Amino acid sequence: MAAFQSTPWRLISGILGVTCLVLMATLGILLKNAFTKQSILPTSSPGLTTMEPREGSGCCFCQEKWIGYQCNCYFISNEKKSWAESRDFCASQNSSLLQLKNMDELKQLIKSSRSFYWIGLSYSDKHHAWLWEDGSAFSKDLFAFTERLNAGNCMLYNTPNTLLNEYCTDENYYICEQHLI
Repeated sequence: MAAFQSTPWRLISGILGVTCLVLMATLGILLKNAFTKQSILPTSSPGLTTMEPREGSGCCFCQEKWIGYQCNCYFISNEKKSWAESRDFCASQNSSLLQLKNMDELKQLIKSSRSFYWIGLSYSDKHHAWLWEDGSAFSKDLFAFTERLNAGNCMLYNTPNTLLNEYCTDENYYICEQHLI
């Protein structure tokens, strides 16, 4: 019993105890930072519910008030702007108005909403066609049209699969999209 009470053993046990506390504190800090980055919440938008991040969305580190989904970041506005003002706001955030590539993309972000949102689709008088902001052609296979689309208008979207063309100068909510990869 006297051997365990000697000075070298007390020193060794003290060093081991301090080392253990430092390691536990480091682990706690690392875990806190890991969970904080994954729990970014968007601003509330009228009539919206957002989905929980899916498996595989861990590559998203979006700025505050943006939603991370499948390695992209989305901003769903809670203020109304014209189509051009919405496009300019998105550009100022190093993003663009939403360009839908498939129907599941937006359905996963917006579960239900009574509002319509500007997307990056407008009519080009020069090309006599509907074009996305990046200049690519609009695929009519993506949406079924029940109304005649008017030249000079911009496109609004609402779930489930509802398109509405309106004057670009009208004010509506909007969705920005930022590709991270």
